[in-house]
Amino acid sequence: MTRHRVEHVSEFSYGEAVHGNLMLLRLHPSEDFGQRVLSFRLKVRPSADWVACEDAFGNRCHLLSIHRRHRHATVRASSEVETAATPPLPERIDANAWNALSDPGVSLRYWEFLTPGGLARPVPALDAFVEQNDIGRGEDPLSSLLTLSSRLHDVLRYEPGSTAVDSPIERILATGRGVCQDYAHVMIAIGRTWGIPSRYVSGYLNPGAASGEQPLPAASHAWTEFLLPELGWVGLDPTHGAAAGPGHIRTAVGRDYNDAAPTRGTVFGGGESRLGVKVTVRESGPGAHARRPQAPQ
Repeated sequence: MTRHRVEHVSEFSYGEAVHGNLMLLRLHPSEDFGQRVLSFRLKVRPSADWVACEDAFGNRCHLLSIHRRHRHATVRASSEVETAATPPLPERIDANAWNALSDPGVSLRYWEFLTPGGLARPVPALDAFVEQNDIGRGEDPLSSLLTLSSRLHDVLRYEPGSTAVDSPIERILATGRGVCQDYAHVMIAIGRTWGIPSRYVSGYLNPGAASGEQPLPAASHAWTEFLLPELGWVGLDPTHGAAAGPGHIRTAVGRDYNDAAPTRGTVFGGGESRLGVKVTVRESGPGAHARRPQAPQ
């Protein structure tokens, strides 16, 4: 097991005082897929009313409301999480897995992760990208996805600031530059055209424990998961061209970024708004004691 400490600070600033603020937070790490939350704490300034909730995809959320006038708000989420090492993936699975994925029961149960749409929708530029880079279905779904992840890592360039959180996949396909969420959206769009249930994962990356070469600095991160016969949900990180490992800390899943965004909200008044985010992730010693999750303050 690898133990991580995560600090995620969001600073909201408004051009004029706002009269109220409603926020939906997806900052609580998941407790599944070999991941265990030892402690979680939220601090919100100004003080907020809150309720813990779960969204349609099973993500643990907090719904906050600030009722006083303010021009600045800070949300600080502190977590301690243990992640287990995942067994190495085989190079391939049975070729009949393609037939299993085409079963009507799979389509019915996982329709939301198969239906094109949102930020991961297939577009004409995607067809051209796939053809230009010789990307296609292989003998089995797993080897096809592993090849796809590696190919995206090779042909796309990671460049912070080259896209925005709401950028369509046309942007990275046109420029060849993007960030982790763009890599994830492209891979999800292709996976769905192959008939594989595909979902977006939001979380954090601890570079000291991450798989793949030359990991990115500790930060918020996005990767993908695909439902495969024999294996269940398999995490793949096309930004690194590798399988997700113990350095990947999950917080939320969804069809695309919009379903798994760390923070979303509505303000009443306030004019122009700005958001600054600082994330730190580090391994913590085995001697640290687990604490119960605490409510926002």
